[in-house]
Amino acid sequence: MEELEGYVENIVFRNEENGYTVLHLSHPEWDDEICCVGCFSYVAEGQYLVVRGERVFHKEYGEQIKMVSYEEKQPEDSMAIEKYLGSGAIKGIGPALAARIVRKFKEDTFRIFEEEPERLAEVKGISIKLAIQAANQFNEKREMRQAMIFLQDYGISMNLAVKIYRQYGQEMYEVLRTNPYKLAEDISGVGFKIADEIARQAGFYQDSDFRIQAGIIYCLQQSTAQGHCYLPQRELVDVTAQLLGLDPALVDCHVDELCMNKQIICREIGDQRCLYYGRLYYMEMNCARMLLDLNLDFPVKEKELEKKVKSIEREEKIELDEMQKTAVFQAVQNGVMVIMGGPGTGKTTTINTIVRIFEEEGMDILLAAPTGRAAKRMSETTGYEAQTIHRLLEMNGAADGDDRSGMHFERNELQPLEADVVIIDEMSMVDIYLMHALLKALVPGTRLIMVGDANQLPSVGPGNVLKDIIQSGFCDVVRLEKVFRQAAESDIILNAHRINRGEPVEFRKESRDFFCLERSQPQDIINVVIQLIVQKLPPYVNASPYDIQVLAPMRKGELGVLKLNELLQMYLNPSMPDKIEKEFHGVLFREKDKVMQIKNNYQMKWQKINAFGDTYEEGEGVFNGDSGVIRTISTLTETVTVEFEEGKMAEYDFSDMEELELAYAITIHKSQGSEYPAVILPLLSGPKMLFNRNLLYTAVTRAKKCVTIVGSRQMVDQMIRNINEKKRYSSLCQRIQELEASDAEMLS
Repeated sequence: MEELEGYVENIVFRNEENGYTVLHLSHPEWDDEICCVGCFSYVAEGQYLVVRGERVFHKEYGEQIKMVSYEEKQPEDSMAIEKYLGSGAIKGIGPALAARIVRKFKEDTFRIFEEEPERLAEVKGISIKLAIQAANQFNEKREMRQAMIFLQDYGISMNLAVKIYRQYGQEMYEVLRTNPYKLAEDISGVGFKIADEIARQAGFYQDSDFRIQAGIIYCLQQSTAQGHCYLPQRELVDVTAQLLGLDPALVDCHVDELCMNKQIICREIGDQRCLYYGRLYYMEMNCARMLLDLNLDFPVKEKELEKKVKSIEREEKIELDEMQKTAVFQAVQNGVMVIMGGPGTGKTTTINTIVRIFEEEGMDILLAAPTGRAAKRMSETTGYEAQTIHRLLEMNGAADGDDRSGMHFERNELQPLEADVVIIDEMSMVDIYLMHALLKALVPGTRLIMVGDANQLPSVGPGNVLKDIIQSGFCDVVRLEKVFRQAAESDIILNAHRINRGEPVEFRKESRDFFCLERSQPQDIINVVIQLIVQKLPPYVNASPYDIQVLAPMRKGELGVLKLNELLQMYLNPSMPDKIEKEFHGVLFREKDKVMQIKNNYQMKWQKINAFGDTYEEGEGVFNGDSGVIRTISTLTETVTVEFEEGKMAEYDFSDMEELELAYAITIHKSQGSEYPAVILPLLSGPKMLFNRNLLYTAVTRAKKCVTIVGSRQMVDQMIRNINEKKRYSSLCQRIQELEASDAEMLS
């Protein structure tokens, strides 16, 4: 057994999941660096280590020290201290600044960081603010390394260990001792099974009351990922019992106790006893109340309104059909309304006419959509400024009260939107969370006009907002169905409506924008997809391969997103010596990769930088479905910089990379609200519940210039005939109808 003492010169390789690391250790007295390998809990370049291990010989890499144990030690000489500070371990301090700090304080440097951080400002180039920030980082890294070693005993990966420490800090130890199940509630990536294993090691019994109740709440919370606002009791009990490995009767008897303690809420819907996670129940109730309060009547003289519409038609050289005129009249006369319509049915013309009428009345009008892409498209088609709902509500990434999402909206019931009319497009994408936030920012007297297509896939988040509002019948709903002449020239639009009506699509030889290339084997389909995106489609639609989107119904399988991304990356962004690459959560990422954010991160900071390197705009928030390109991967600072649309640059720590996926191919669900020059849709086989009509309809309507289906025509026909959708438990419709009936009873 040998013992070596030196600083980490560089990290050659590191597995972020298990901590296995290959590093070079250096010392001023040595002639050469020494390679060490093993599972190092948390190390950074420049860190000073004492390593104990066996000297071994690797046939490819030569002599190495196989680490058995190690410990961190504060460097005792100025050179090692300077090496650590200048390694990039502390943001804001580079090699030049590190050298000045060490020249000033010599071997006393680390004590200054710990005990007298304000004295760092004595060094030229360091402000008081930077001094305090640097000292905080220095101390945090020391405490974090201790936490990594502690968490390793529980079998927790390095990535999750970093997240746990960031969430709780030094309170982490108390959480693990008293309630390890809290990890599953608070931290993305810590599932119930990981928390349960930690609890087992901490001495919690399998049938303990605490474990069962935590399991019930966890399953109810997790059901929101499937779009549910509640679960029938029988279903919740069964899924919890399966998770815990217990008899359902043992689980069932804990439900009433949770209801009595108001940890969950029980309500009858029909003949079913249904259980809500409290927050979602009150959100549905509040949304129902606020929608009814907004739905006021605004009487107008119809003849005067008809004159205004005719005047606009003459000026704009348009002619509205009867349903479009009805939509305009209802928008003016009602506090809340819905405009429904598929592609090419004149929704944009209708919205423009409504906006013109309100503008002439001197009203303040706001336009918004759920995603950046949808808002941008709304701006382009209407000619009026539109923004995301998050931006409209002035999202703030800072936590507010007990909201664990780490964000809140500045616009709310205390500071409502200053608008007479709010028009929301792509309403099918709006979940109950976003709807609740929007309604809180509207006061009675503001008109709310919701535009959407209920035949598309429902929102990714919980709820079935648009369908529930339509089904409730409390407000006017206008359905635009006529496909206008110019739109009728597009086979994409014609076939989208055929799909929606349940009719077979037409694959015409003379079609210029809708194709089907039949193939029966997965490898043949993959070969065609690669040829299309690399060679054929870019010049045909005048777009880059990165603008063309492959949409797949599933994540896994031979034609799933994961496999397709791996292959498309090889052709569109191959490995090259000048591109840095690194593996995260089993996926290899490299510079210039096309990526997508897969969860809302309200605290992620971004900035826009001009050609001179100056920041001209800053903000917070990167959202589920945002796509971008990796610009840099830095193994020194352990960060990845991604450029999103509109030039937004966001920096990810390595521990946050599970929020990103390759996006050469994405699921159809992730494409909602987006539009692409061309869409490639590989279809062969899949589960009946997933391969249904509205999935195909959503995929086809994402394309602007060209749709190419590669695979089985028979599967296309089967999807059109399949109207089965996965059941989504939501009750906004019932809440609206209950309150409406209650209001009517009070007035009678």
